Amino acid sequence: MKKIFLVLCVIVMSSSVFAQKHEFLKMPKFTIEDLKKAKSNIDEKAPAEILYRSIHYRVDPYNGQLIKKYAYRVKIYDKDKSEDWLNLDISLYDNNTGSREILNSVKAYVYNLENDQIAETRVDKSSKFKSKENKYTTVNKFAFPNIKNGSVIEYQYEVTSPFLYEIPLIYMELDTPSMYSEYVLDAPTNMSYHIDFTGSLTPKHKKVGDEFLYGADSKTYRFAYENLKAFKAEKFVKNSDNYRTKIRAELHSTFFNNGLKTYTSTWEDIRKKLWDHEEFGLQYKKDRLVKDLIPKNISEEKDELKKANSIFDHVKNSYTWNQTYGFYTENGIKELNKTKTGNTGDINLVLINMLRTEHLKAYPILISTVKNGYVNLTFPNIGNFNYVIAAIEIGKDIYLFDATSKQAKEGILPSRVWNSNGLLLRDDKAEVISLNNIKMSYSTHTTKAKINPDGTVTGQYQDDDEGLFALNAKENFDENPDKYKKQYKENFSVDFSNISSRVLDTGEFRSTMNFESGNLMDNLGKRKIINPLLFLHQTTNDFDQQEERKYMIDFISPISKTKIVEIEIPEGYDVADLPKSKKIVTEDKEISYSYVVEKKENKIITVSKFEIASADYPKEYYPAFKQIWKVISDSENQVMSLIKK
Repeated sequence: MKKIFLVLCVIVMSSSVFAQKHEFLKMPKFTIEDLKKAKSNIDEKAPAEILYRSIHYRVDPYNGQLIKKYAYRVKIYDKDKSEDWLNLDISLYDNNTGSREILNSVKAYVYNLENDQIAETRVDKSSKFKSKENKYTTVNKFAFPNIKNGSVIEYQYEVTSPFLYEIPLIYMELDTPSMYSEYVLDAPTNMSYHIDFTGSLTPKHKKVGDEFLYGADSKTYRFAYENLKAFKAEKFVKNSDNYRTKIRAELHSTFFNNGLKTYTSTWEDIRKKLWDHEEFGLQYKKDRLVKDLIPKNISEEKDELKKANSIFDHVKNSYTWNQTYGFYTENGIKELNKTKTGNTGDINLVLINMLRTEHLKAYPILISTVKNGYVNLTFPNIGNFNYVIAAIEIGKDIYLFDATSKQAKEGILPSRVWNSNGLLLRDDKAEVISLNNIKMSYSTHTTKAKINPDGTVTGQYQDDDEGLFALNAKENFDENPDKYKKQYKENFSVDFSNISSRVLDTGEFRSTMNFESGNLMDNLGKRKIINPLLFLHQTTNDFDQQEERKYMIDFISPISKTKIVEIEIPEGYDVADLPKSKKIVTEDKEISYSYVVEKKENKIITVSKFEIASADYPKEYYPAFKQIWKVISDSENQVMSLIKK
């Protein structure tokens, strides 16, 4: 037993010594072997690979500034597939009240192998380009020169920031594999940070404890990962970033001059903070700002929901969103009334103000957009949010509005809004609410076709969208009408002409067009072979994942999609055989599909329809979707024969 105990002690001691040998914040020396490396050992098909990555945040104990240091070394295997690494973007924040971030230094190089020697190209400062992203953010951009297949990019830069409360969130899992990635946060012991981890990966090296650093007693948080695979995304996921391993730090408390100050928020703390904020609460509580802007006929409406919808239509038609997110106003209601343009806060807070002026129970809801990621419900923090929408309460029902979109309606909000949860800020309390899109989105594709004697197929095609689909289609059309029309020619193997798109009085978005194609039918002896869905049949299976599903299945809204194709049989021909009809539905009736082909007089009418009853599903539903989409693929790829009488 003593011998066994001795061996165990030696193993434990050896492990401790080995663990202590790891050094953080030490970039390996660049060698020619980095240039000679032909492919990644983690993923041999990877177009690029991170050789070293270090994110180092430290609070200077003397001036109280946050020093942010970044160091990267990246190997390029295929430059044409490595666009994300060909430029360096550095964002700097300015709150426009005297506090701003400063870029202290930038060192960037591109290394190439020439005549078996290292050829170094330094990124010149003249390649720097500044762009003003919005009122608060400026981006410094640098282009890397002379990048080839096999190049290595290396850069380091430092930013000084006065913003100590919320340390930037860092994703440890990227779309590029990484040999080594580390995260380090050093802060004086009189400043306590809460470290928030999400994701499935565990660091290879970890060190959390007290140290004497930079001339002061400090607390250090150090995490390092080795041989990280590239993050693998899945289809039908609103935002893959929700599932990446990531680290975020937020200031929890400070202890200066024998006084303890806590910064940990509750949802109620956030409400109180915003209630009298000049760029938030004060914008929707003072009716004098908007009472003269509401048309008289709206004020005279007695039905509360009709009045709310009329005010909503008035706001979305009077003001234009400038594509900038934010729950604080960018210009304020007074300036909005002059320019007629504002950010999310400007437009939706003026909407709330008008609703309240008309004695409706209207409140803001803070949300995190889909792109911004899920709200961490266990970590109340105003930094979770980047958007605001409006809500009214009538009886026990809550109705939602977002006036940033001209196509939006009550309960039909842009896709960016539907991100599971929001923070409803009533006048007397804050409440986390579920934001589930329960309104069905409809898409109906109707084709009427004729088979001509020369073998061509001609006809009319109509694409009707309702609900969220109509909103998305109209926004895409407004952004670029030519591109929107071009998609039809790109998505289908037919020639379209006379494409016309418009919003109907009912709110649907409709596109109509003529088509002609010579490749929809095959001649086989005396038979003509044709798919009864023509160019609308499914050509790919979106639920084809072979590996086990890891994440939620998201559709943003419930979906109903119908294809109706009517084909006129040419004179002198009859149908030899029709495809088999098919119907399938899950036991809980959440997912259903039907495929029906019928002959009516001299026409073949085919209706293919699937419905998905909810906006999202747990991953355990994936086999059901996979099965039904296999049925859809098999059904829609059936063909029929026409034979001469």
